[in-house]
Amino acid sequence: MTASRAIDSSDHVPPDPSLNPADQSTAADARAMRAVLDGQRASFLRDGPPPAELRIDRIDRCIGLLVDHQNEIAAAIDQDFGCRPALLSKFTDISGSIGPLKHARDHLRGWMKPEKRRTSPAILGWLGARAEVRSQPLGVVGVIAPWNFPVNLAFAPLACILAAGNRCMLKPSEHTPATSDLMARMFAGAFAETEIAVCRGGPDVGAAFSRLPFDHLLFTGATSVAHHIMRAAAEHLVPLTLELGGKSPVIIGRSANMDLTVTRVLAGKTMNAGQICLAPDYVLVPGDLRDEFVARATAAAERMFPTLLDNPEYTSVINERHYDRLQALVADARSKGARVIEVNPAHENLEQRARRKIAPTLILDPTDEMRVMQEEIFGPILPVQTYTTTDAAIAFVNARPRPLALYYFGADRAEENRVLDQTTSGGVTVNDVIMHIAMTELPFGGVGPSGMGTYHGIEGFHRFSHRKAVYSEPTSALVEKVLAGMRPPYGPAIRKMLATQIKR
Repeated sequence: MTASRAIDSSDHVPPDPSLNPADQSTAADARAMRAVLDGQRASFLRDGPPPAELRIDRIDRCIGLLVDHQNEIAAAIDQDFGCRPALLSKFTDISGSIGPLKHARDHLRGWMKPEKRRTSPAILGWLGARAEVRSQPLGVVGVIAPWNFPVNLAFAPLACILAAGNRCMLKPSEHTPATSDLMARMFAGAFAETEIAVCRGGPDVGAAFSRLPFDHLLFTGATSVAHHIMRAAAEHLVPLTLELGGKSPVIIGRSANMDLTVTRVLAGKTMNAGQICLAPDYVLVPGDLRDEFVARATAAAERMFPTLLDNPEYTSVINERHYDRLQALVADARSKGARVIEVNPAHENLEQRARRKIAPTLILDPTDEMRVMQEEIFGPILPVQTYTTTDAAIAFVNARPRPLALYYFGADRAEENRVLDQTTSGGVTVNDVIMHIAMTELPFGGVGPSGMGTYHGIEGFHRFSHRKAVYSEPTSALVEKVLAGMRPPYGPAIRKMLATQIKR
């Protein structure tokens, strides 16, 4: 098998006649991927930790792939979605990947240096002892990337994975086949299979991939799927980083600039048609400001998207299954008494399923019984909830599972700090949405049901490294004399030392 080919059971060992054809194919896929993993691990062990120059070279190759194939990437993503703006793909998937790659490339030499630590007790340091932490590559890291930003969520993790000196096996989404095929060809043209390998296939391949004995596994996707990933990884005690999602709230304070707030919230909610793990999921606004928010939100959506159906700048929903799910969320809310406002300025017929376009939709008066307030929406639908006091807004957020992100809009620093201190989320952007993920110096990840572990920047380098503690004891006669007093037969020296330590 090469990195450029999909895993195919016909390439490998004869089928087991005791298994049905589907099981035979799955077993062959698993064996093929295990062979790739074994090859990467053997290569890693043979070559040892790569020097900084090789790590930089690998990162530069990734950057080169993105630059050289930018138009093909945008076209492939557009093909997979049915309609996705080329400039959006270049912004999020290409530029959004090059930034982290360059940051890691430019900083990895410093990250690789051993970190000095103090000795305990300090006198050992005075006598020549050394304590330090060394960052060692883990080996082979598996990455399961989702469909919503299929290139960014494959390439951006490579910044830290390669900076830390690892090899990588990538499982892209079956929902973006054109993009997955293109990435497989791209990587095969620039990397040996022992450096980066792409494993394509459907859910069965994904399940087999998650059961491989990686040195670390990064999964980006739905919380519901993460339960299965954790169970599969537990078989080999594979450490995990889970970047999930949840219902990321927007709290709008009374001091907020409403026009700016609405513009930024709607821009984030309609980007990629809301198919973003960090998309604002629902809004909390003071009750007496709700109608102003709705009016301004409607106007903002109309300005950005005066037409929808044939507008190449308005992204389609990825597939019919997700389209039907989003339509069902709106129908459920309407049937349970919500007021639904669909922002469709040109009054187009959006029921053409082939286009899979859903208008920016506001859900007013949502209740907890509605599915839009129970499920992560992942589409251009925005429930608008009202609150009376800041404490009530905070309580509303805290009564629900911890989200991947929280957004606060306002100029009241005391209120801002109350929201930040009294809520827990993976990350926060103040007076905008989504933007904290673009800060290369900040860690990114969720908390609880929205994720496990962080990466990006130096935190990502540490995430994909083994942080090895190293203590070096001096061999001088003076040190040996001190240490001898701590060994049997015990005498006055150890009693004196313990007397200095065991006290308040």
